[in-house]
Amino acid sequence: MNNVHNLEDHFEQYSAKLQRILASTEWDNVSQLAQDLLSCWKRKSHVYICGNGGSAGNANHLANDFIYGIAKMTGAGLRISSLSTNTSVITCLANDIGYEKIYSEQLAVLGQKNDLLITLSGSGNSSNIINALKQAKEMEIKSYAILGYDGGACKEIADIFIHFPVNDMQMAEDLQLISGHMIMQWLYNNKNQIQSNIH
Repeated sequence: MNNVHNLEDHFEQYSAKLQRILASTEWDNVSQLAQDLLSCWKRKSHVYICGNGGSAGNANHLANDFIYGIAKMTGAGLRISSLSTNTSVITCLANDIGYEKIYSEQLAVLGQKNDLLITLSGSGNSSNIINALKQAKEMEIKSYAILGYDGGACKEIADIFIHFPVNDMQMAEDLQLISGHMIMQWLYNNKNQIQSNIH
């Protein structure tokens, strides 16, 4: 019975902490990302998203949401690719030139000026994420970093950062998805702004 009580306490503490973070967050940069994604959608620019571990899973998840969920019409979604999804490409690059270049090398081939890069990182210090942001800067691709902990090096390199100062990797990853889902629903509610550009 005591274990059950401790478990319930844990759930309550986790949810309370997450609520406090959300309640204290200023949403200006999340709003800016939403506006930039809407602009990319209108002009049919490409968006790239990436992360490591759970953040890689979140990148794949959000790419799915933005391809289909924001429009729910054939051919109408956002042109977005998760750089975390192709294991053949990732393992080739990691093996041949190093794990720290698995995203920057992809972006160097796929990206173009006026595209958009979104990086997801708990620590903000992952070398492959840092290199992707640097590559984006070289190519005049606007970049965002959604970060936890103290924001790390990515806070200084990204064009715009969204920082949740929480020293908890799971909550940092929760907040990546919460931000993405907020934006997804907002884009869906504003899909009428791009309907004339769909076909």
